[in-house]
Amino acid sequence: MNLLRVSTVLAASLVLVACVSIPKGPSVMVLPGTGKSFDQFRYDDLECRNFANVQVGGASPSDAAADSLAKSAVLGTVVGAAAGAALGGQSGAAAGAGGGLLIGSAAGAGAGETSAYGLQRRYDYAFIQCMYAKGHKVPVSGRLTSSSPSYAPPPPPPPPPPR
Repeated sequence: MNLLRVSTVLAASLVLVACVSIPKGPSVMVLPGTGKSFDQFRYDDLECRNFANVQVGGASPSDAAADSLAKSAVLGTVVGAAAGAALGGQSGAAAGAGGGLLIGSAAGAGAGETSAYGLQRRYDYAFIQCMYAKGHKVPVSGRLTSSSPSYAPPPPPPPPPPR
């Protein structure tokens, strides 16, 4: 009975991971460069998507999240079963496996999200670098700082003429 509950929880966890779909592609906006046609932009976009995909090893963010969740769930189950067996024999192993699965799945969900975010960021950076190298307009980050204005203020208006 406990083994049935454990397998049901594992199946439910994997179904939830399957529902999470992160788009495979850039999450940044790039605009066509000056003098570039839209057809050239589309060609460069496809080429840069392929380049970025190779840079991240061909994995999508959702693949990284699912892989991380599965590994954490399996590891949690094994550790929980071992701890349960050490503390409570065979029935403790089943309860420990169930608890380990739940804790491992929860930890895996957080780790999966972090893995997906890191992979998406690496993909975006490679995509931006490629599109920039091809002459397109890419997002930039940073702060504009200036200790003094870069322009001269206009002179004050002349005084009114005498009457």
